[in-house]
Amino acid sequence: MTSEQLAWKIKRHGIEMTSISKGSHIGAILSVADIVAVLYNDIAHVDSDNPLMLDRDRIILSKGHAGASIYAALAEKGFFNVEELKTHYADGSRLSGHVSHKGIPGVEFSTGSLGHGLSVASGMALAAKKDSKKHKVYVICGDGECNEGSIWEAAMFAHHYKLNNLIAIIDHNKMQSLDFCENTIALEPFPEKWRAFGWDVIEIDGHNHKELKNAFKIANNSVENPTVIIANTIKGKGISFMENNILWHYRSPQGEEYDAAVAELENNKI
Repeated sequence: MTSEQLAWKIKRHGIEMTSISKGSHIGAILSVADIVAVLYNDIAHVDSDNPLMLDRDRIILSKGHAGASIYAALAEKGFFNVEELKTHYADGSRLSGHVSHKGIPGVEFSTGSLGHGLSVASGMALAAKKDSKKHKVYVICGDGECNEGSIWEAAMFAHHYKLNNLIAIIDHNKMQSLDFCENTIALEPFPEKWRAFGWDVIEIDGHNHKELKNAFKIANNSVENPTVIIANTIKGKGISFMENNILWHYRSPQGEEYDAAVAELENNKI
């Protein structure tokens, strides 16, 4: 399976999972799908047969509301049965709406309350350096999440301890729950903020798999600083009537909208 094929499957599962559950956040799931696909398919050292191996890379989805993308990637990579995805968000299911590590092989940390993932990832990266471990720690954050002060506390911490084994990826879709980021709390100049905090910064098209792979390669070879990959994405990417439409932060695809979303994906199947 190529990363492009995995990204398509994540999007297809995401549409179905949010439709069955009547759950929210399909816009965020679609914007982060390519990042998650490249990371799990071509970059991270993880093993579905041994999900707790000591030298595995750690992956945290800090924007936990897009957890369906992680569940879909893990299922397609063999961590658990794909059929279980249909229980997402259901009473009694272990696949909660926001991503959970409780009983889910391959999930390192439960998230949902925004701003915590980078702090935890920084701690994991510091522990790895103190123990002379070689694995990497990847954390995917939302751009709206960067309104949280805890993000910048963690950024200072990571630079202070020279955590070159820490790679943050920002799903920079320019939107958050109710509006555009710049109308809520302005982030720009976003790259310059990270550079001011001592991070190496890479800016890419977050839907271009070649650019994603090259960015991860550069980040993994950092010799001193933590790296942030600012991945410019489109909320709702791949479904034309969802793209850049804030309605799809909370709305779930039902009826004719579900049929139209599935038809558009099937017409662009990889």
